[in-house]
Amino acid sequence: MDNRTRTLRVLEGRSVDRLPAVHFGYWQELLQEWQQQGHISAEVVAGWSDHTAQDRTLDRLLGWDYNWSSVYRGYMDLLPAFEHRVLERLPDGFVRYQNAEGLILRAREGATGIPAEDDYLLKDREAWERLYLPKLQYSPARVRPEALRRFCDTPREYPVGLYVGSVLGTVRNMLSVVGLSYMMADDPELLQEIVDTHADTQYRTVEAILATGARFDFGHFWEDICFKNGPLVSPATFDGLCAKHYRRMTELLHRHGIRIVSLDCDGVVGQLIPTWLQNGVNTLFPIEVGVWGDQFEAARRRHGPTLLGVGGMDKTVLRRDREAVDREIERLRPLVALGGFLPCPDHRLMPGTKWELVQYYIEKIKSMKI
Repeated sequence: MDNRTRTLRVLEGRSVDRLPAVHFGYWQELLQEWQQQGHISAEVVAGWSDHTAQDRTLDRLLGWDYNWSSVYRGYMDLLPAFEHRVLERLPDGFVRYQNAEGLILRAREGATGIPAEDDYLLKDREAWERLYLPKLQYSPARVRPEALRRFCDTPREYPVGLYVGSVLGTVRNMLSVVGLSYMMADDPELLQEIVDTHADTQYRTVEAILATGARFDFGHFWEDICFKNGPLVSPATFDGLCAKHYRRMTELLHRHGIRIVSLDCDGVVGQLIPTWLQNGVNTLFPIEVGVWGDQFEAARRRHGPTLLGVGGMDKTVLRRDREAVDREIERLRPLVALGGFLPCPDHRLMPGTKWELVQYYIEKIKSMKI
């Protein structure tokens, strides 16, 4: 039984010979630590990203079966993107810069993580029509035909997905959290136009990719529209802006035989699950444990077995010891027994993660049968 078959059977609630060992990548700082410890080469560190040769090298070294974020991506957002340029170097070691989405951000030079938002370009209709609307038009170049051909020609025994975009999360990135908040109150018609335009461009791109005959095992959205206390917008507003676009996209996927549709949204997502589930998104990924605890079991009780999950494993135990890993494995067993749930570290593995504990966790996961 290969890992593609195992995964599809798990998410269908069927038995498998063993669970596949699935991950969601690494912080760059962790890869640098592992290089310093002698586990991996500088070439792996420099070249790693999701679904690359370096990603597969790490899979082989550690024992992973695959990275869930093995997805094909067309050009779904601003085309061309804004030029990334430094605007000011501050005396405290911070840098103000404009990013690819037109935000003015501030961060310590060389640091990773979430930067502070200082300002943004997309403040009104004039900026929308002059700066953004021309960058959100469909063109065949968005399909990336040569990259798609190489992607489809690569032999694989694990499931691969098609990235189908972001209904509100990327719009939030263009507006900033502050700008989105103001526009919801000051100009909801413009906000709806921005969401509709962006979603239509993504739909046409996915439609063109699928028209080539390329085959995928799942569709995958990205949103990141929640934080530790819930959504950044009210569920009613989110539903009004987004529901029709989820439904249109998932109906397209269904026509091409794609029944698993996952969605990446950090934070506490429970209030938005009804919009996703009622409009064809059926798989939560990753399921963050965070300070708020597991979300999948409660959501499954509320919404039933049509809600699937990939994630929910507390990755912080991989910085501790074998006993902590064993306790986490035992916590996961009842979730696995529910069916339709595939354990996976709840986000990128962080600095301080121990190489040997990752290998130990993988061995334990591969010993689990359902």
